[in-house]
Amino acid sequence: MRKFICFASMLVLYGCGLESAGTAAAVGKLQADQARQAKENMDTLKANLDASMKATEESAKKAEAAGSN
Repeated sequence: MRKFICFASMLVLYGCGLESAGTAAAVGKLQADQARQAKENMDTLKANLDASMKATEESAKKAEAAGSN
């Protein structure tokens, strides 16, 4: 009888959304991981862009200095 009650309770809990809650938690974790990775990608891109802009400015200054000689 106890096994039947436990089994019936388990079915009721699964029917009420216990499984959905676990799925939602997994999806939430995946979305958080994706957001973290996107931020890391954005930071890397920003650093590369800043380095590129600095190199371009230095190149323009050298060209300007060479042209004024």
